[in-house]
Amino acid sequence: MAIGDISKQPIKYIVNTHYHGDHTGSNAYFAEAKGSTIFAHDNVRKRLADKEDHTHAELPVVTYQQGMTFHFNGDTINVMYMPAGHTDSDSVVWFEEANVLHPGDLFFEGRFPYIDLDGGGTVTGYINNVTKLIGMLKDDTKIIPGHGKLATKADYQKALDMLVDTTAMVKSMKAEGISLDDAVEQGLGEKYTAWAWNFITEEKWISTLYKGL
Repeated sequence: MAIGDISKQPIKYIVNTHYHGDHTGSNAYFAEAKGSTIFAHDNVRKRLADKEDHTHAELPVVTYQQGMTFHFNGDTINVMYMPAGHTDSDSVVWFEEANVLHPGDLFFEGRFPYIDLDGGGTVTGYINNVTKLIGMLKDDTKIIPGHGKLATKADYQKALDMLVDTTAMVKSMKAEGISLDDAVEQGLGEKYTAWAWNFITEEKWISTLYKGL
């Protein structure tokens, strides 16, 4: 693992930023093989426990409603719950002294994000959460996205501008009585072509906005 290039110390603590498998799939390994303690929002544990095939070891053992603070390695690390954004279980991690933010999947760098409408995520909540987070940042804050390369406040602002603009476009289409199929056919224009990727295509992003507004 890349963490091994930073420290050879045992991994004592794991924070799940939300319940999706690509962010919780190794919980059982760390809990059983490494003795790590898993922290997460209450809804992460609830959603994982609701899976028929879940194992006890994958469940977070320390959960919270609003957040918690670690005092670790000379830094103050704030874990904060952000409601109804990517899912209903989102947490972000803010390293005060290091001036680093990990917003989990509230940031897909340079891409259309995935908003899990069936998992408690909302379009409005996603935008509100990103707006709030950007307001906390300094110009030189380093951001570790849930997906994508290391980013800056300017990169995050660019993503927010895309969110606000494409949401307004689809909201206008819907208000005019344009069907989802016709909205997809109309598209978002060349300006946002590069934001599409294999999981969230332009069609899927338009569909998410249309259904979530």
